[in-house]
Amino acid sequence: MTYKQILFYTILTLCFAVSIVFVNHNYSFYERPIAKVIETNLEDTTESIDIHDNEDKIFTQSIIAEMKNGEEKGHLIHLTNEYSSSGGYDQEYHVGNDLFVSIDTNTVQNTELTGTINDVKRDKYVLIIAWIFIFTLLFVGKKQGLFSIISLAVNAILLSYSLDIYLNTSNMSLLLICSISVILFTCISLLLVNGFNEKTFAAIVATLLGTFISLLITYLVMWLTAEEGLRYEEMQFLTRPYKMVFMAGVLIGSLGAVMDVAITMSSSIFGLYENNNNIPIKALKTSGLDIGKDIMGTMTNILFFAYISGSIPMLILYLTNDSPLAFTLSMNLSLELARALAGGIGIVLTIPIGLYTSIFFVNRKRARL
Repeated sequence: MTYKQILFYTILTLCFAVSIVFVNHNYSFYERPIAKVIETNLEDTTESIDIHDNEDKIFTQSIIAEMKNGEEKGHLIHLTNEYSSSGGYDQEYHVGNDLFVSIDTNTVQNTELTGTINDVKRDKYVLIIAWIFIFTLLFVGKKQGLFSIISLAVNAILLSYSLDIYLNTSNMSLLLICSISVILFTCISLLLVNGFNEKTFAAIVATLLGTFISLLITYLVMWLTAEEGLRYEEMQFLTRPYKMVFMAGVLIGSLGAVMDVAITMSSSIFGLYENNNNIPIKALKTSGLDIGKDIMGTMTNILFFAYISGSIPMLILYLTNDSPLAFTLSMNLSLELARALAGGIGIVLTIPIGLYTSIFFVNRKRARL
């Protein structure tokens, strides 16, 4: 290992250790009261059956916890938790869990504290998952993995900033903000991971063309069909235009899959060219189309399952309560299927776009030799 590598891994290990220690002792940084569970007891168990014969069990749990911040730090608090075996909106708590609580204001001085449980403090679990993700990327991707982490962090900050601009600017279109963001996401991600070269430029052009053409086709289909069949009920709590929010979601959602296809096509074509600088253009086209056909089905399925998986809990809830199958699918899958189809169109279009864009840049590179 080189000196730079030793220094990098030393800094990374120190960051890991410091972050783990910090997240386990950061109670004072929270304004909300936090209590650590030190004892639990199961007090009662009852069975329930609803009108659709769905069986469930309700458990009552008494908890003793120690306050970890605020004026009551160090004091014990008595809590009661009701949870079900289905665990839809509740859960069982165990010794060692950190809980956000509300302290009862009518507690008399010199008596036991009581309160209610609001939420679970999960930052330590999120941190562990984040570090596993980081270590996996670095182990597999090495330098490119590091740049992937940086691009992901930059894109997350950029998306947060873009949404903040939209929420605080009443006269700016969400679709315009997301379009600008997509251009920045694409350039930042591909340039950081693959560097400044013809392969990256070809992938950027193919990604942007594929994404925006699929958005245009989606918009035209919605306009021609007057949005028949699209159920916006899941957006009913929004105070913003449903259609605009949906189109912005389609744009952002399609980007990831389209970018993957674009860089795959670009890398494949340039890989073939670099192995044989005299390879005919016809051979590049044939090989590129074969590669595109191989990845088209898998990428479309990935997009489909990624969208549909989020609707499984609601599908089960509707069907368990005897909702008709057609109504259930229409209510919960119309928007997800529309997003998946829009992304699928983008994937299919990006294959020939990526192929011919890459060949264009290969010809430019060949002409300079």
